[in-house]
Amino acid sequence: MKLNIYRILIGLAVLSLIAALIISFNKSIALAGPFLIAFFVLLAIGVRGFSLVRGLTFSISVLAVVVTALYYPEHFVEYRGFELAVLIMPLIQLIMFGMGCSMGVKDFVELARAPKSVFVGVASQFIIMPFLGFALASYGNFSPEISAGIILLGCAPTSVTASVMCYLARANVALAITITSVTTLLAPLVIPLLMKLLAGGFIEIDVLGMMWGLVKMVFIPIAAGLLFNKFLSGKAKWLDNAMPLISMIGVLIIVAIIIAAGRESILSIGVELVVNVVVLVTLGYFFGYWFGRLFKLKERDIRTISISTGMQNAGLISGIAKVMGKIATVGLATAICGPIMGVTSSILAAYWNDNPPKEDRVTKEIEDAAPVPG
Repeated sequence: MKLNIYRILIGLAVLSLIAALIISFNKSIALAGPFLIAFFVLLAIGVRGFSLVRGLTFSISVLAVVVTALYYPEHFVEYRGFELAVLIMPLIQLIMFGMGCSMGVKDFVELARAPKSVFVGVASQFIIMPFLGFALASYGNFSPEISAGIILLGCAPTSVTASVMCYLARANVALAITITSVTTLLAPLVIPLLMKLLAGGFIEIDVLGMMWGLVKMVFIPIAAGLLFNKFLSGKAKWLDNAMPLISMIGVLIIVAIIIAAGRESILSIGVELVVNVVVLVTLGYFFGYWFGRLFKLKERDIRTISISTGMQNAGLISGIAKVMGKIATVGLATAICGPIMGVTSSILAAYWNDNPPKEDRVTKEIEDAAPVPG
């Protein structure tokens, strides 16, 4: 019965898309907004009924928010004189608090067990991606502030959703969590220095101001989350269960605010910016994979480093853009990064899920060849 409901929703989504295309070709794309929004909303709900594509729910939801903000930006800029961009900082802090709540001492044990893999993963994140961002910004035809935004996206720590994709890709989830934790904790020190080095030629970078902003966004809420996890975890189960959902809603609100604020820039340079972000993320996967191969790591760890390198914490970078006072320009690349990461990482994870790591195949062959007792 439930499966039939999901199929009906996907069918309605297809009809909405067809209606949007017909209206766009025969009248005006400006009138197709409600049908495009309906398409993404219905599709986001519909795919939840199918295990193969269920992981795309959040990415499609982000696309729904992007389309809504592009068509109706006035609803996401201010409300009765209150500037909604003010919400970005507390939302980032709430998301970081949620990350802290999910962490514990056990998540850092991996650093002692396999330090080589962790060091390679962290180095890959803070070497490959920033310089890829710098290369794309240097050769792109963008304004200085949007170019700085591409570099800033490259300087981001690993996304908190990388561990989910690593699980789907049969990679090392514990390693992914550790890389995410370490890169996030290093962000207040590393990002301002990288931005001064790589983006200083595009815009003025206030290193100390950026560091303090990151301390408020990262260290303080994560520390609060760690304390909550240590002393109150399990005693407020409703909060434990609600934090992942709250974090996702927070990301959707942040994306809506940034897209609405930078709508005009997106409409004028949108395709080129999307292409650059796709290239940045895809090359991150590619070079992250071969960086792991260079250090002769296990296949599961190599896959983890590949995914962790390509997946950037765009939400945190949005907060930095807000601290800089340039959310509508520096923050644009981060706003469109979410759905791109979701789709590309899902495709990569699905491919690797169908192709188990070599060490897993060898283990299975040994187990199959072992004599059955009795």
